[in-house]
Amino acid sequence: METIHLIIERQDSPDSSSYEEEFEIPYRPNMNIISALMHIRQNPVNKNNEKTNPVQWEMSCLEEVCGVCSMLINDVPRQACSTLVDKIEQPIRLKPMRTFPVLRDLIIDRDSMFDSLKKVKAWIPIDGTYDIGPGPRMAEKERQWAYELSKCFTCGVCLEACPNVNEKNEFRGPFVFSQVRLKNAHPTGEMNREERIESFMDEGGLQGCGNSQNCVQVCPKGLPLTTSIAAVNRSATLQSFRNFFGS
Repeated sequence: METIHLIIERQDSPDSSSYEEEFEIPYRPNMNIISALMHIRQNPVNKNNEKTNPVQWEMSCLEEVCGVCSMLINDVPRQACSTLVDKIEQPIRLKPMRTFPVLRDLIIDRDSMFDSLKKVKAWIPIDGTYDIGPGPRMAEKERQWAYELSKCFTCGVCLEACPNVNEKNEFRGPFVFSQVRLKNAHPTGEMNREERIESFMDEGGLQGCGNSQNCVQVCPKGLPLTTSIAAVNRSATLQSFRNFFGS
């Protein structure tokens, strides 16, 4: 393989129509998608040898931690930093994820994910900013599975794969289940357990999940999302009984 053939879906602005542009770049062993995009940025000439505007995309950590380089690569949502050219078929098709508004080319707006975290109060409240000493300890068994849930880096891949995340409903997506479960498991966060469950029982919450389990297939961190979905559903059922009986 001497060259890499890329077909990139581009969009000049949030309101403009999308179009495809093809590129051919020199092949190097062990290249990732980011490396290919950086080559195009340094030499923005398309397959027809025409000068063009450099492709716009986002990157930060380059080690599958920040989540900003998420995109559709050969129609599969994944991170561009950890996707190797040698492991995928050519031509390589790059598109922005459809679940989020496109700002330009491969850059998307993920604000909706962070708005969802605000709605379910996915944080641990503390009393002031002063030193209040060590917090309560978690049992080792609980700490281990809680650590797995904490690996979520809001990349948006699970939302892209979920058929229930679309313009027809307000479902916040699979990632929220694990965040509610994680914060409720924390000894301090447990104080706001009912508040989080109640907020997730509202519109856009757990009732929007169709249990397709696509999220588990694509999660780059291998989060036990279906386990979290079952756990939060159980907590919501118990909360419904408490609300009904007034306890």
